[in-house]
Amino acid sequence: MSTTRQALGWPTAFRLGLVLLCAVVTVSLPLSFPHDDGPTDLDRDLAAPIHSALDNHPGVYQTLVIPSNGYIVIPLLLVAACWFAYRGLWWRAATMVVVPELAVAVNSWLLKPLWERPLHDYLAYPSGHTVHLVAVATAFVLLTDMPRARATTLGSSVLAMLCAAVGMIGLGYHLPTDILGGAAAAIAMVTALCWPAERFLLRTERIHPAARLHA
Repeated sequence: MSTTRQALGWPTAFRLGLVLLCAVVTVSLPLSFPHDDGPTDLDRDLAAPIHSALDNHPGVYQTLVIPSNGYIVIPLLLVAACWFAYRGLWWRAATMVVVPELAVAVNSWLLKPLWERPLHDYLAYPSGHTVHLVAVATAFVLLTDMPRARATTLGSSVLAMLCAAVGMIGLGYHLPTDILGGAAAAIAMVTALCWPAERFLLRTERIHPAARLHA
């Protein structure tokens, strides 16, 4: 078994279980929506302590929501792709760019219209900002072969997503279930999309051992 496969290949059972679990969460949450697509009991339970603690400090919400904005997420995606490219891992770089953006497109053009949960003047479920941030983080975690980079990305992404979630809920951009559904949808889509891409890139890197350079 090659070094790359040992470092990068995720067990099939793990991938399949993760995709199925997140897909079930994404599909199940809308079953709890009331007829008017308003907040659920879970939404109220999760949002109440946030509003109680921070509504008197609206600037905090504006700050917390920053990690989910495109001007933060897109540069992070490009930095990750450039990092792979710098190491000569061209297929990983391409996958890093394509997969998260494809997940965002599927969410915008298929999932949102499918569940059609309106909020203000847009469709809120699953949360597009959440899908984008979580998709970029998930793709990098799946594609990198460096345990320290993987752990750092996972930890910082969870923290960034929690901060962004508080900000989005506090500002009324999304209900908590929109965010939960967005995170689950992103993980399911990216894991499924990276799977065939990884199989191809592993074959490519076995043919070109020089591609397995460590930064």
